[in-house]
Amino acid sequence: MQSSTTNTAIATDYQAPPTEHHGHPDYRMFGLVMFLVAESMIFLGLFAAFLIYKATMPGFTKELELLVPTVNTIILVSSSFVMHKGQSAIKNDDVKGLQLWFGITALMGAVFLGGQVYEYAHMEFGLTEHLFGSCFYVLTGFHGLHVTAGLLFTLAVLWRSREAGHYSGQAHFGVEAAELYWHFVDVVWIILFGLVYLL
Repeated sequence: MQSSTTNTAIATDYQAPPTEHHGHPDYRMFGLVMFLVAESMIFLGLFAAFLIYKATMPGFTKELELLVPTVNTIILVSSSFVMHKGQSAIKNDDVKGLQLWFGITALMGAVFLGGQVYEYAHMEFGLTEHLFGSCFYVLTGFHGLHVTAGLLFTLAVLWRSREAGHYSGQAHFGVEAAELYWHFVDVVWIILFGLVYLL
């Protein structure tokens, strides 16, 4: 009788282990990676069109001012390293560090977009003036749209980090996803800068 009572107590106190599937991929991250692959294909098509036009049309390329885009490049590339410090901070349960480094990243992203607007305002040609102008504005504008999305993503992480315990060393998918997206934006810009401004 006592054994039966003991078994009942054990059964009552027993809690099922959490339904985690250790060793399996995180499908949220897989989905984000697939999205970035799809976006890469779009940029690849735009880059290919730009290079084809450049190779087949004499006088296609126009001379561009390099100062603002070079400064923008330094800012955007540096912001990736800054953002990574934020992810390293949250892995050590340092929410304040996450907020500091992501806040600086957001500021750098906003400065980049401001630089792009300044460049557009002082550009000597418009969107429909010639084929190079169309390619230039489509490429840089489409990338600027991605920077804007990344900036909003970063601000969303900052907003959600205000809630105690939302991000921690064990739970930080949003932080990792924002960082991966931001790195993608940076890599695309490096390629774009090389092809459009330097080539």
